[in-house]
Amino acid sequence: MRRTAMSLALATLSVSLVGCGGLGVTGDGDDASPTKGDDITVGLLLPEKSNPQYEQFHYPVIEAKVESLTGGQGRVEYANAEADAAQQARQLQQMINDRVDVILLDPVDAHTIAGEVRKAKEAGIPVIAYDRLAEGPIDAYITFDNELVGGVQGRSLLEALGEDAGISDKIVMMNGSPTDPNAQQFKAGALLALDGKVTIAKSFDTKDWKPQNAEKSMTEAIDDLGRSNIKAVYAANDGLAGGVIKALKAAGVTDLPPITGQDAELAAVRRIITGEQYMSVYKPYPQEAERAAEIAVAKAQGRDIQFHALTPDRVDSPTGKGIPAYLVPVVALTKDNIKDTVIRDGMYRLSDVCTPRLAADCAAAGLKK
Repeated sequence: MRRTAMSLALATLSVSLVGCGGLGVTGDGDDASPTKGDDITVGLLLPEKSNPQYEQFHYPVIEAKVESLTGGQGRVEYANAEADAAQQARQLQQMINDRVDVILLDPVDAHTIAGEVRKAKEAGIPVIAYDRLAEGPIDAYITFDNELVGGVQGRSLLEALGEDAGISDKIVMMNGSPTDPNAQQFKAGALLALDGKVTIAKSFDTKDWKPQNAEKSMTEAIDDLGRSNIKAVYAANDGLAGGVIKALKAAGVTDLPPITGQDAELAAVRRIITGEQYMSVYKPYPQEAERAAEIAVAKAQGRDIQFHALTPDRVDSPTGKGIPAYLVPVVALTKDNIKDTVIRDGMYRLSDVCTPRLAADCAAAGLKK
Protein backbone atom coordinates (compact mmCIF):
# COMPACT_ATOMS: atom_id res chain seq x y z
CA MET A 1 0.00 0.00 0.00
CA ARG A 2 2.87 2.37 0.80
CA ARG A 3 4.41 1.70 -2.61
CA THR A 4 1.06 2.34 -4.31
CA ALA A 5 0.59 5.60 -2.45
CA MET A 6 4.09 6.70 -3.38
CA SER A 7 3.52 5.89 -7.04
CA LEU A 8 0.25 7.83 -7.03
CA ALA A 9 1.95 10.82 -5.43
CA LEU A 10 4.69 10.84 -8.04
CA ALA A 11 2.19 10.43 -10.84
CA THR A 12 0.12 13.31 -9.47
CA LEU A 13 3.22 15.51 -9.31
CA SER A 14 4.09 14.68 -12.91
CA VAL A 15 0.56 15.45 -14.09
CA SER A 16 0.49 18.75 -12.18
CA LEU A 17 3.73 19.85 -13.81
CA VAL A 18 2.38 19.00 -17.25
CA GLY A 19 -0.83 20.84 -16.46
CA CYS A 20 1.16 23.95 -15.62
CA GLY A 21 2.54 24.03 -19.14
CA GLY A 22 5.98 22.91 -18.01
CA LEU A 23 6.53 20.22 -20.62
CA GLY A 24 6.80 20.28 -24.39
CA VAL A 25 7.25 24.04 -24.70
CA THR A 26 8.34 25.02 -28.18
CA GLY A 27 8.91 28.73 -27.79
CA ASP A 28 6.42 29.62 -30.51
CA GLY A 29 4.24 32.63 -29.82
CA ASP A 30 4.66 36.28 -28.98
CA ASP A 31 8.34 35.92 -28.12
CA ALA A 32 9.27 33.96 -31.25
CA SER A 33 11.77 36.70 -32.18
CA PRO A 34 14.48 36.72 -29.50
CA THR A 35 16.33 39.84 -28.42
CA LYS A 36 19.61 37.93 -28.88
CA GLY A 37 20.59 35.51 -31.62
CA ASP A 38 21.85 31.94 -31.36
CA ASP A 39 25.48 32.99 -30.88
CA ILE A 40 25.27 32.91 -27.07
CA THR A 41 27.49 31.64 -24.27
CA VAL A 42 26.03 29.76 -21.31
CA GLY A 43 28.25 29.68 -18.24
CA LEU A 44 27.98 26.41 -16.28
CA LEU A 45 29.38 26.21 -12.74
CA LEU A 46 29.20 22.77 -11.09
CA PRO A 47 30.20 22.18 -7.46
CA GLU A 48 32.28 19.02 -7.18
CA LYS A 49 33.51 15.80 -8.73
CA SER A 50 32.97 13.32 -5.87
CA ASN A 51 29.52 12.72 -7.35
CA PRO A 52 30.34 11.36 -10.84
CA GLN A 53 26.95 12.41 -12.23
CA TYR A 54 28.14 16.00 -12.69
CA GLU A 55 30.88 15.11 -15.14
CA GLN A 56 29.18 12.09 -16.71
CA PHE A 57 25.66 13.45 -17.26
CA HIS A 58 24.98 17.06 -16.30
CA TYR A 59 27.71 18.83 -18.25
CA PRO A 60 27.55 16.72 -21.46
CA VAL A 61 23.73 16.87 -21.64
CA ILE A 62 23.62 20.63 -21.08
CA GLU A 63 26.34 21.21 -23.65
CA ALA A 64 24.57 19.07 -26.26
CA LYS A 65 21.19 20.69 -25.60
CA VAL A 66 22.54 24.25 -25.85
CA GLU A 67 24.17 23.33 -29.17
CA SER A 68 20.90 21.81 -30.40
CA LEU A 69 18.76 24.77 -29.34
CA THR A 70 21.06 27.26 -31.04
CA GLY A 71 21.73 25.46 -34.29
CA GLY A 72 25.31 24.77 -33.26
CA GLN A 73 26.12 28.44 -32.64
CA GLY A 74 25.77 28.50 -28.84
CA ARG A 75 28.51 27.29 -26.51
CA VAL A 76 28.95 26.32 -22.87
CA GLU A 77 31.77 27.76 -20.77
CA TYR A 78 32.26 25.16 -18.02
CA ALA A 79 34.04 25.14 -14.67
CA ASN A 80 33.94 22.72 -11.71
CA ALA A 81 34.82 24.07 -8.25
CA GLU A 82 35.82 20.66 -6.81
CA ALA A 83 34.05 21.45 -3.48
CA ASP A 84 35.97 24.74 -3.02
CA ALA A 85 33.58 27.66 -2.42
CA ALA A 86 36.31 30.28 -2.85
CA GLN A 87 37.33 28.76 -6.15
CA GLN A 88 33.73 28.80 -7.36
CA ALA A 89 33.49 32.50 -6.50
CA ARG A 90 36.56 33.14 -8.65
CA GLN A 91 35.09 31.06 -11.46
CA LEU A 92 31.83 33.02 -11.37
CA GLN A 93 33.76 36.31 -11.41
CA GLN A 94 35.70 35.08 -14.44
CA MET A 95 32.44 34.39 -16.26
CA ILE A 96 31.29 37.90 -15.43
CA ASN A 97 34.58 39.21 -16.85
CA ASP A 98 34.09 37.05 -19.95
CA ARG A 99 30.61 38.54 -20.42
CA VAL A 100 28.76 35.24 -20.78
CA ASP A 101 25.08 35.67 -21.60
CA VAL A 102 23.62 33.60 -18.75
CA ILE A 103 25.00 31.49 -15.89
CA LEU A 104 23.79 28.11 -14.64
CA LEU A 105 25.05 27.86 -11.05
CA ASP A 106 25.14 24.76 -8.84
CA PRO A 107 26.65 26.26 -5.66
CA VAL A 108 29.23 24.71 -3.37
CA ASP A 109 28.01 27.01 -0.59
CA ALA A 110 24.61 28.55 -1.25
CA HIS A 111 25.15 31.41 1.21
CA THR A 112 28.69 32.57 0.45
CA ILE A 113 28.12 32.71 -3.31
CA ALA A 114 25.35 35.33 -2.92
CA GLY A 115 27.76 38.25 -3.34
CA GLU A 116 28.99 36.98 -6.71
CA VAL A 117 25.40 36.34 -7.83
CA ARG A 118 24.68 39.99 -7.03
CA LYS A 119 27.70 41.09 -9.07
CA ALA A 120 26.44 39.08 -12.05
CA LYS A 121 23.01 40.69 -11.73
CA GLU A 122 24.60 44.16 -11.62
CA ALA A 123 26.53 43.25 -14.79
CA GLY A 124 23.26 42.33 -16.50
CA ILE A 125 23.95 38.59 -16.53
CA PRO A 126 21.03 36.37 -15.40
CA VAL A 127 21.89 33.59 -12.93
CA ILE A 128 19.83 30.40 -12.82
CA ALA A 129 20.33 28.13 -9.81
CA TYR A 130 20.80 24.55 -10.96
CA ASP A 131 20.20 21.49 -8.75
CA ARG A 132 20.97 23.47 -5.55
CA LEU A 133 19.25 26.72 -4.59
CA ALA A 134 21.73 29.62 -4.38
CA GLU A 135 21.12 32.75 -2.37
CA GLY A 136 21.19 36.19 -3.98
CA PRO A 137 19.11 37.64 -6.83
CA ILE A 138 18.76 34.50 -8.95
CA ASP A 139 16.37 34.54 -11.91
CA ALA A 140 15.15 30.93 -11.76
CA TYR A 141 15.75 27.55 -10.15
CA ILE A 142 15.60 24.02 -11.54
CA THR A 143 15.92 20.98 -9.33
CA PHE A 144 14.21 17.86 -8.14
CA ASP A 145 11.56 18.06 -5.42
CA ASN A 146 14.04 17.70 -2.58
CA GLU A 147 11.64 17.12 0.30
CA LEU A 148 9.94 14.48 -1.83
CA VAL A 149 13.37 12.84 -2.31
CA GLY A 150 13.82 12.62 1.48
CA GLY A 151 10.27 11.39 1.90
CA VAL A 152 10.80 8.64 -0.67
CA GLN A 153 13.99 7.59 1.14
CA GLY A 154 12.32 7.59 4.56
CA ARG A 155 9.26 5.64 3.41
CA SER A 156 11.48 3.14 1.61
CA LEU A 157 13.44 2.57 4.81
CA LEU A 158 10.24 1.85 6.72
CA GLU A 159 9.14 -0.48 3.93
CA ALA A 160 12.43 -2.36 4.20
CA LEU A 161 12.03 -2.73 7.97
CA GLY A 162 8.58 -4.23 7.43
CA GLU A 163 5.47 -4.29 9.55
CA ASP A 164 7.45 -4.97 12.73
CA ALA A 165 9.24 -1.60 12.53
CA GLY A 166 8.81 0.33 15.75
CA ILE A 167 10.09 3.11 17.96
CA SER A 168 12.61 0.72 19.51
CA ASP A 169 14.41 0.36 16.18
CA LYS A 170 17.56 2.53 16.14
CA ILE A 171 18.32 4.38 12.91
CA VAL A 172 21.47 6.26 11.93
CA MET A 173 21.01 9.32 9.70
CA MET A 174 23.93 10.20 7.41
CA ASN A 175 22.86 13.54 5.98
CA GLY A 176 24.54 15.63 3.31
CA SER A 177 26.70 18.72 3.57
CA PRO A 178 25.52 21.45 5.95
CA THR A 179 26.40 24.09 3.32
CA ASP A 180 24.05 22.52 0.76
CA PRO A 181 20.42 23.66 1.19
CA ASN A 182 19.26 20.56 -0.69
CA ALA A 183 20.69 18.40 2.09
CA GLN A 184 18.52 20.15 4.67
CA GLN A 185 15.45 19.55 2.50
CA PHE A 186 16.32 15.87 2.04
CA LYS A 187 16.66 15.57 5.82
CA ALA A 188 13.36 17.36 6.45
CA GLY A 189 11.50 15.07 4.06
CA ALA A 190 13.05 11.95 5.59
CA LEU A 191 12.29 13.07 9.15
CA LEU A 192 8.69 13.72 8.19
CA ALA A 193 8.44 10.06 7.15
CA LEU A 194 10.47 8.59 10.03
CA ASP A 195 9.56 10.68 13.08
CA GLY A 196 7.49 8.76 15.63
CA LYS A 197 7.98 5.46 13.81
CA VAL A 198 11.63 4.68 14.66
CA THR A 199 14.33 6.17 16.89
CA ILE A 200 16.98 8.38 15.30
CA ALA A 201 19.83 7.23 17.50
CA LYS A 202 22.60 9.14 15.68
CA SER A 203 22.49 11.90 13.08
CA PHE A 204 25.45 13.37 11.19
CA ASP A 205 25.87 16.19 8.67
CA THR A 206 28.58 15.13 6.23
CA LYS A 207 31.07 17.83 5.27
CA ASP A 208 31.37 18.31 1.49
CA TRP A 209 29.33 15.14 0.86
CA LYS A 210 32.58 13.15 1.08
CA PRO A 211 32.20 9.35 1.47
CA GLN A 212 35.29 9.18 3.68
CA ASN A 213 33.64 11.58 6.13
CA ALA A 214 30.54 9.38 6.15
CA GLU A 215 32.71 6.33 6.79
CA LYS A 216 34.31 8.05 9.78
CA SER A 217 30.93 9.12 11.20
CA MET A 218 29.48 5.65 10.72
CA THR A 219 32.42 4.11 12.57
CA GLU A 220 31.65 6.48 15.46
CA ALA A 221 27.98 5.41 15.40
CA ILE A 222 28.92 1.72 15.45
CA ASP A 223 31.29 2.28 18.39
CA ASP A 224 28.59 4.17 20.35
CA LEU A 225 25.55 2.04 19.54
CA GLY A 226 26.98 -1.39 18.88
CA ARG A 227 27.01 -3.00 15.46
CA SER A 228 24.02 -5.26 16.17
CA ASN A 229 21.81 -2.41 17.41
CA ILE A 230 21.62 -0.44 14.14
CA LYS A 231 18.47 -1.52 12.31
CA ALA A 232 18.80 0.76 9.28
CA VAL A 233 20.80 3.67 7.89
CA TYR A 234 19.44 6.72 6.12
CA ALA A 235 22.22 7.77 3.75
CA ALA A 236 21.39 10.93 1.82
CA ASN A 237 23.14 9.86 -1.38
CA ASP A 238 24.95 6.91 -2.91
CA GLY A 239 28.43 8.21 -2.13
CA LEU A 240 27.57 8.40 1.56
CA ALA A 241 25.95 4.96 1.35
CA GLY A 242 29.26 3.61 0.04
CA GLY A 243 31.10 5.11 3.03
CA VAL A 244 28.53 3.68 5.44
CA ILE A 245 28.88 0.21 3.94
CA LYS A 246 32.68 0.38 4.21
CA ALA A 247 32.44 1.19 7.92
CA LEU A 248 29.94 -1.59 8.57
CA LYS A 249 32.06 -4.16 6.77
CA ALA A 250 35.19 -2.98 8.60
CA ALA A 251 33.32 -3.55 11.86
CA GLY A 252 32.59 -7.13 10.83
CA VAL A 253 28.94 -6.71 9.89
CA THR A 254 28.06 -9.35 7.28
CA ASP A 255 24.27 -9.03 7.29
CA LEU A 256 23.96 -5.37 6.32
CA PRO A 257 20.92 -3.38 7.48
CA PRO A 258 18.73 -1.57 4.93
CA ILE A 259 20.61 1.47 3.59
CA THR A 260 19.17 4.22 1.40
CA GLY A 261 20.87 6.33 -1.24
CA GLN A 262 20.28 8.84 -3.98
CA ASP A 263 21.52 9.52 -7.54
CA ALA A 264 21.42 5.97 -8.94
CA GLU A 265 25.20 5.86 -9.33
CA LEU A 266 26.39 2.77 -11.20
CA ALA A 267 28.20 1.41 -8.13
CA ALA A 268 25.01 1.85 -6.11
CA VAL A 269 22.86 0.10 -8.70
CA ARG A 270 25.23 -2.86 -8.50
CA ARG A 271 25.06 -2.78 -4.69
CA ILE A 272 21.26 -2.83 -4.89
CA ILE A 273 21.44 -5.93 -7.07
CA THR A 274 23.72 -7.71 -4.57
CA GLY A 275 21.61 -6.59 -1.61
CA GLU A 276 24.28 -4.42 0.05
CA GLN A 277 22.18 -1.28 -0.48
CA TYR A 278 18.39 -1.35 -0.26
CA MET A 279 17.48 1.53 -2.57
CA SER A 280 18.51 4.73 -4.30
CA VAL A 281 16.52 7.64 -5.65
CA TYR A 282 16.51 7.76 -9.44
CA LYS A 283 16.59 11.34 -10.61
CA PRO A 284 16.30 11.59 -14.40
CA TYR A 285 19.32 13.83 -14.94
CA PRO A 286 18.84 14.20 -18.70
CA GLN A 287 15.40 15.72 -18.04
CA GLU A 288 16.82 18.11 -15.43
CA ALA A 289 19.84 19.06 -17.55
CA GLU A 290 17.86 19.54 -20.76
CA ARG A 291 15.27 21.68 -18.99
CA ALA A 292 18.07 23.78 -17.47
CA ALA A 293 19.54 24.35 -20.92
CA GLU A 294 16.12 25.33 -22.29
CA ILE A 295 15.56 27.81 -19.45
CA ALA A 296 19.05 29.28 -19.83
CA VAL A 297 18.76 29.75 -23.59
CA ALA A 298 15.27 31.25 -23.30
CA LYS A 299 16.49 33.70 -20.66
CA ALA A 300 19.62 34.64 -22.58
CA GLN A 301 17.66 35.25 -25.77
CA GLY A 302 14.92 37.26 -24.06
CA ARG A 303 12.14 34.79 -24.86
CA ASP A 304 10.06 35.80 -21.83
CA ILE A 305 6.92 33.82 -22.64
CA GLN A 306 8.90 30.64 -23.17
CA PHE A 307 10.96 31.28 -20.01
CA HIS A 308 7.83 31.61 -17.85
CA ALA A 309 6.23 28.54 -19.43
CA LEU A 310 9.36 26.54 -18.61
CA THR A 311 9.30 27.66 -14.95
CA PRO A 312 5.71 27.10 -13.75
CA ASP A 313 6.57 26.48 -10.06
CA ARG A 314 7.64 28.95 -7.36
CA VAL A 315 10.15 28.55 -4.51
CA ASP A 316 11.57 30.77 -1.77
CA SER A 317 15.16 31.20 -0.67
CA PRO A 318 16.53 33.06 2.37
CA THR A 319 17.04 36.08 0.10
CA GLY A 320 14.18 35.82 -2.38
CA LYS A 321 10.50 34.93 -2.60
CA GLY A 322 8.47 33.48 -5.46
CA ILE A 323 11.47 32.47 -7.57
CA PRO A 324 10.42 30.94 -10.92
CA ALA A 325 11.25 27.24 -10.80
CA TYR A 326 10.78 23.81 -12.32
CA LEU A 327 10.69 20.75 -10.04
CA VAL A 328 11.51 17.40 -11.64
CA PRO A 329 9.76 14.29 -10.21
CA VAL A 330 11.77 11.34 -8.83
CA VAL A 331 11.42 7.55 -8.47
CA ALA A 332 12.43 5.11 -5.72
CA LEU A 333 14.95 2.74 -7.33
CA THR A 334 14.99 -0.81 -5.96
CA LYS A 335 15.96 -4.21 -7.26
CA ASP A 336 12.43 -4.55 -8.69
CA ASN A 337 12.51 -1.61 -11.15
CA ILE A 338 16.10 -1.27 -12.38
CA LYS A 339 15.15 -2.47 -15.84
CA ASP A 340 12.19 -0.07 -16.06
CA THR A 341 14.18 3.02 -14.98
CA VAL A 342 17.91 3.47 -15.43
CA ILE A 343 18.21 0.85 -18.17
CA ARG A 344 15.03 1.75 -20.06
CA ASP A 345 15.93 5.45 -19.97
CA GLY A 346 19.42 4.79 -21.33
CA MET A 347 21.31 5.90 -18.24
CA TYR A 348 23.10 2.54 -18.20
CA ARG A 349 23.22 -0.49 -20.45
CA LEU A 350 22.39 -3.90 -19.00
CA SER A 351 26.02 -4.90 -19.61
CA ASP A 352 27.18 -1.92 -17.52
CA VAL A 353 25.11 -3.07 -14.56
CA CYS A 354 25.37 -6.84 -14.89
CA THR A 355 29.07 -7.58 -14.99
CA PRO A 356 30.18 -11.25 -15.12
CA ARG A 357 30.76 -11.15 -11.35
CA LEU A 358 27.11 -10.20 -10.82
CA ALA A 359 25.64 -12.71 -13.27
CA ALA A 360 23.93 -14.82 -10.61
CA ASP A 361 22.56 -11.80 -8.72
CA CYS A 362 21.27 -10.25 -11.93
CA ALA A 363 19.56 -13.48 -12.92
CA ALA A 364 17.91 -13.65 -9.49
CA ALA A 365 16.72 -10.07 -9.97
CA GLY A 366 15.26 -10.86 -13.40
CA LEU A 367 17.89 -8.81 -15.23
CA LYS A 368 18.59 -10.86 -18.33
CA LYS A 369 19.22 -9.99 -21.94
